[in-house]
Amino acid sequence: MTKPLLLLWTDGADAYVKAMQESGLADRVRIATAGRGVSPDAATLDQAEMLLAFGVPPGTLTRMPKLRWIQSLTAGVEGWMARDDLRDDIVLTCARHTHRIQMPENILGALFHITKPYTAIVEDQKARRWTRRISTNLAGSTLGILGLGAIGGELARKAAALEVRVIGTRRNPAPMAGVERVYAPEQTDEVLAQSDYVVLLLPATPATDNLMNAARFAAMKPTAWLINFGRGHIIKDDDLTEAVTHKRIAGAVLDVFRTEPLPQDHPFWTTPGITVLPHIGGLHPERDHVVATLMVENLRHFLDGTPMREVVDRAVGY
Repeated sequence: MTKPLLLLWTDGADAYVKAMQESGLADRVRIATAGRGVSPDAATLDQAEMLLAFGVPPGTLTRMPKLRWIQSLTAGVEGWMARDDLRDDIVLTCARHTHRIQMPENILGALFHITKPYTAIVEDQKARRWTRRISTNLAGSTLGILGLGAIGGELARKAAALEVRVIGTRRNPAPMAGVERVYAPEQTDEVLAQSDYVVLLLPATPATDNLMNAARFAAMKPTAWLINFGRGHIIKDDDLTEAVTHKRIAGAVLDVFRTEPLPQDHPFWTTPGITVLPHIGGLHPERDHVVATLMVENLRHFLDGTPMREVVDRAVGY
């Protein structure tokens, strides 16, 4: 019997091949590799039953009649879900839970960026200017997390250790460690009204598109900050620019955007109070090795016919 073909369509495929070899699975499949900017040949596309990729060009999946499983290299799957060629018989799994360490650390970095004057001090040093500056305490403040999933839960645990009060929303509002109160999504405005810092960790779905609009910003404290490490589509861009400009909220730190790279003429670049990050949230040197561990586990489940991890629920969009 011919072994099933796995197409690793990504740069850095060596980490995934090595993980399969170490797990003993490499002998159970045929492996084809292609860099992100390279098109696999027609025979590879025709025979591939499994695919690991960030995404593929439009129409590609129609050329893959045997494809039965896609392992996305990202936690967000809105790009896959928007495709016209994603058949119902293809199982889509995402890289959820692979950002548990790096993402919360980067969000804490954003909180320290807001509350500690190191950026201004660096500028003072360039001018050889001695200026006494005062930090704002995080301890005693309230952090509202919209989207208390794996990343939100880890962030809550770390923030609680800093004596920060944590509240947030979750589709299943069951109690969580480190969170004083978990609200249902319908209670988002209650979270916004209490929070000094609002962190967005929601997926991009029709329900979250433009969730943070003028009405939501009006529900926030005028002294509150918005931090978005979820998806750019959650924010109505013009409304955020207006809210920050007119001091309806204190400011924003943004790591994700509707269009990436962020266009040079976008107002976010030049709006005082908005900090633009180049989508650094989940990146770290060992990322491929972490995702490879998940991929290998799912590959074993696929080959054995057992349930896979992090299967995307297409009805809810993540």
